[in-house]
Amino acid sequence: MTDRADRAALVEAARLSIVRGSKSFAAASRLFDRTTRERVWLLYAWCRRCDDLADDQDHGGTLGSQAGAPARLAMIRDLTDRALNGEATGDPAFDAFGLVARETGITRAMAEDVIAGFALDAADWRPREEIDLLRYCFHVAGAVGVMMAVVMGVSPDDEDTLDRACDLGLAFQLSNIARDLSEDDAAGRCYLPLEWLVAADIPPGEQMKPRYRQALVPLVHRMCHMARHYEASARIGAARLGFRQRWAVLAAAGIYGAIGRKVDQAGAQAWDHRVTTSTMAKLGHVLKALGQSALPAPRRDPVRPYLRRQLAERARAA
Repeated sequence: MTDRADRAALVEAARLSIVRGSKSFAAASRLFDRTTRERVWLLYAWCRRCDDLADDQDHGGTLGSQAGAPARLAMIRDLTDRALNGEATGDPAFDAFGLVARETGITRAMAEDVIAGFALDAADWRPREEIDLLRYCFHVAGAVGVMMAVVMGVSPDDEDTLDRACDLGLAFQLSNIARDLSEDDAAGRCYLPLEWLVAADIPPGEQMKPRYRQALVPLVHRMCHMARHYEASARIGAARLGFRQRWAVLAAAGIYGAIGRKVDQAGAQAWDHRVTTSTMAKLGHVLKALGQSALPAPRRDPVRPYLRRQLAERARAA
């Protein structure tokens, strides 16, 4: 059991982690009620710590040495397992995960779906087809969206709403990949499907060279278009949440969606400078989301290339 003082310390450590690691997410989380906000922070702390361990980083930044990636992945699995068993791990982020899992019903299978994404990077994995790209996005972001939905009180049996929570994570990650192509290339990574690159006559590993910039634009447009479809699906699911939770989710959708749209609009110049969203723009999305929260859910359900269960089945069959 975790006493009140221990819980408060874990919450504060998690709050500091989200403030340092994601200003956009930290801003959106302020819209939740206190209990949900604290649980979101606790879950974020685990996600951030796992990501940092996997990539040998400290709250993001330059990718570290990947020489010890398998050992760090084993550490992530061990500490997560101990946290879910109710053991103290000595690491506040993993203790935070154990706490929020006990409070909300996050399962071991949900955690493993996320950890599987780190395993793909540790294995220097590359997507061949579109579904492989989405499978990666499922592990590193869609599966986190599922856990976030459970933290917000969505039943683990509400498959359709969990699908839409996953869709928001997919939208976020597709936008992030589009924005971070240059940074990923510098780290020796590429998440564009090999089939896409071949069809565009872009040699694998050379996608960021100036002579291929223009050929890259349609591929990024395709990815951003997919992100918009998943974001639209997520907005339908957000309407099923409580008002403050709906507001926070719609604000996050607006903030992160704007990143993908700016990348798409910038064309071949998208990677000259890292695309960001200003503080005033974020505030605008928060205010817009407040109005959207009072409206009924969109009626039109967009066609998504693949659903959460299809991606999970693909992942478990691999």
